[in-house]
Amino acid sequence: MTTTPDGRPVPPPHADERAMLESWLDFHRATLALKCAGLNDDQARLDTVSPSRMTLLGLVQHMAEVERKWFQRVLTGQGVPRVFEDSGPDGFTLVRDRGIDEALEAWRAEIARGRELSADASLDDAGVLSEQDAAYLGDRGVSLRWIMVHMIEEYARHNGHADLIRERIDGVTGS
Repeated sequence: MTTTPDGRPVPPPHADERAMLESWLDFHRATLALKCAGLNDDQARLDTVSPSRMTLLGLVQHMAEVERKWFQRVLTGQGVPRVFEDSGPDGFTLVRDRGIDEALEAWRAEIARGRELSADASLDDAGVLSEQDAAYLGDRGVSLRWIMVHMIEEYARHNGHADLIRERIDGVTGS
């Protein structure tokens, strides 16, 4: 596997569908980690793109919640609690005693658990959405393929936010 100069894994230009989806998801996960690299807790808490209150710490917490939701709750039907019960419904709310290192550790654990749960699943295997989520989609079932595409989209969107936040914190730019 080749990597970008900053160490992120480059998705292969030719691969089967599963390998392509997994590699793009890993690339976007690595991008979020890169955006948080080298920051202290105070920097990770800065909401620098007014009027938004979004922070890199909040983004990491949110993505830990997203990883848990889609791979544990939806794909495998586990009734697991939220990762950060004290961080609001979407995970963005910051709490005094949680820093970036703790949030990154929890996020990485959720990624590892999601990989473990999906490793033997077919892209056609379906998970079950909540009634609320199903109302948006019009169906209670979603395939692992759909989940992985959604996860790539979720990371790509939030990595754009992370780009802007990080640039405002210390001027660091790049993909």
